[in-house]
Amino acid sequence: MSNVLVCQQLVKEYQQGPIQTQVLTGLDLQVPQGELLAIVGSSGCGKSTFLHLAGALDTPSSGEVLIDGVNIYQLSDSRRAAFRNKHLGFIYQFHHLMMEFSAEENVAMPLLIRGDKPKAALKQAQQALDEVGLSHRLKHRPSELSGGERQRVAIARALVTKPSLILADEPTGNLDFDTAEQIFQLIKELNRSSGTSFVIVTHDLTLAERMDRQLKLDHGKLIDV
Repeated sequence: MSNVLVCQQLVKEYQQGPIQTQVLTGLDLQVPQGELLAIVGSSGCGKSTFLHLAGALDTPSSGEVLIDGVNIYQLSDSRRAAFRNKHLGFIYQFHHLMMEFSAEENVAMPLLIRGDKPKAALKQAQQALDEVGLSHRLKHRPSELSGGERQRVAIARALVTKPSLILADEPTGNLDFDTAEQIFQLIKELNRSSGTSFVIVTHDLTLAERMDRQLKLDHGKLIDV
């Protein structure tokens, strides 16, 4: 089985005046196609930093990130942005929906950004919303949706480009227990039906234990739990 994500000796350092802080210290990771991976760790250990590097949103101090076999940090900024749009999806704790747009418009946005025609983009957005059980909420704006429904819209937006990898930062962290359970079951169902890999950063150890694999970020490296 091929690896969707490979990180090799990933290092990230921050310099503030004379003080240098090393957040990642040679992190290695391989994520095969279709895996549900949980990454846990204490607050401030670098989980979000890792997601930003794996998602081509920041630049490592050294090391490599390969997605679908492509070394993303050897690409130009414009090519990396286009690659990210096609191959990656993102889900955040706070959904980051655009409040002035409807659910279907929010989901269509990644397709419109890459240049798809609006009619085709909206049709795909409607299909994605149907997959997450929101075909009856297409025209509703985020302010008219519950917290769980907003997160479903965010999941549909992450899936609409049919990425090979979705990176999720505490996707259930802002939800009550029952709603979080519904979102987790939805992620599992979509993982099985689409074959998309999920890397989920979470503080919820109970959630992490239900994934295919769990790793802990500790002193800048990933270790088995």
